[in-house]
Amino acid sequence: MKKSDVVVILILGEIVAVFFIVILKNLGYFFNNLLWLLLVAVPILALVAVFITYIIGKKIPAIFQLGKFVSVGLANTAVDFGVLNILMFLTGITSGVFYSVFKGASFIVSCTHSFIWNKFWTFRKKETEKIGGEFLQFIMVSLIGAAINITVASLIVNLIGPQWGISSMLWANIGAACGSVVGLAWNFLG
Repeated sequence: MKKSDVVVILILGEIVAVFFIVILKNLGYFFNNLLWLLLVAVPILALVAVFITYIIGKKIPAIFQLGKFVSVGLANTAVDFGVLNILMFLTGITSGVFYSVFKGASFIVSCTHSFIWNKFWTFRKKETEKIGGEFLQFIMVSLIGAAINITVASLIVNLIGPQWGISSMLWANIGAACGSVVGLAWNFLG
């Protein structure tokens, strides 16, 4: 495993930890004494997990690449939910048209994040001459998944609305999670 792989996975682990802290704080479930634990433990756990895929990847090369791909995917999910929670926190809006706009914005940020990390780290593509066209193609392919993701999240938040005494902030995150799961299922099947 290269030193650059170690650095990247530690950065991705920090991204997950920071956005997880943002989400927990926004939901009111965060305790300050967890801050350092998350900021240290998550990157170390990410490094251990990817190192295991590196070891297995010596016998089955695709496993290491899959480990990197999954790491980017987890960080991407953290970015998606983190940006959504930041927008909800800043505005106090957890439903309606603006929730759908926030979910779209968080998807675009996370999609950009995913493209960059996967292109340059997971798949180690160095050329940048065609990056605009590659990103446009990546976005076009992702748009159907995004439409499904945002539609499902918005329907759960705006049509069904909070259930069982769950706060609107938590319900907005449940809607986002459902949208992500259905969107991932679509992307997998597609």
